Amino acid sequence: MHQEQARELLERLIPHSGKSIRVGVTGVPGAGKSTLIEALGLHLIEAGHRVAVLAVDPSSSITKGSILGDKTRMERLARNANSFIRPSPSAGTLGGVSRKTRETILVCEAAGFDVILIETIGVGQSEITVRSMVDFFLLLQIAGGGDELQGIKKGVMELADAVVITKADGDNKVRAIAAKKEYGMALHYMSPATEGWQTRAAICSALTGEGIPEIWDTISAFRKTVEKNGSFQRRRQQQAKEWMRALIVEELERFFFLHPEMQPLLKEMEAAVEQGKMPAAGAAHKLLEGFKALKIED
Repeated sequence: MHQEQARELLERLIPHSGKSIRVGVTGVPGAGKSTLIEALGLHLIEAGHRVAVLAVDPSSSITKGSILGDKTRMERLARNANSFIRPSPSAGTLGGVSRKTRETILVCEAAGFDVILIETIGVGQSEITVRSMVDFFLLLQIAGGGDELQGIKKGVMELADAVVITKADGDNKVRAIAAKKEYGMALHYMSPATEGWQTRAAICSALTGEGIPEIWDTISAFRKTVEKNGSFQRRRQQQAKEWMRALIVEELERFFFLHPEMQPLLKEMEAAVEQGKMPAAGAAHKLLEGFKALKIED
């Protein structure tokens, strides 16, 4: 009943959504994602924007719980009437985003928020999940760790529309500038993440505010460029199709594992695999054959 009402609500909101710029923010642990988002959000609000932050906290693999402390980490932004912060548990979802993040984007846009910032937990290659729901993808890095490119997965770099070295203040500023040059050289030899846009490297300090306006300038320039060459609309269309496919897969998975007629066979196959009596491929094939034999009306 509630799911049906939710679908109806989303359909009614569609004509009022889609007018924001959707920005994904990820980065290595300690890069200061929440701190930067708060600084950027406050800067945007001062410029007349309304900012929604969809922040995802990592869920415990043991207790399945999550602290959901983003409003505490973004205290000043949380108190502003022109901001909305929604912390959500990742609940093990690939890419560090909750399953309802896409729906929340539409609701926020319909409510008049014109900048949507999505903070992820930063989990490497699976950030492609976040890339599939945003317009601009911002990768945060820190300097001072020796070889700045060491340990950085190329797959994540290839998704970024901008790479920003954070904490560029005090004694660390010189290292940040050097890291920016190194990343700039690496990006020069990589294919751009977005058609018609060359990924840029920059530095910033959320502590002093240096570089924060330039991040927004880069995002604004990006939007102007991609709207002009048509890739902005093409990406949104592709995202809508991927969203539909993801929902189909999610519903089929739920139906498969929870269907009462599948339970006996599922337990039998799991036991056979655990005991080494049947290979996983054979068990999966038998389960899928049993699933396809279910009556459609079920």
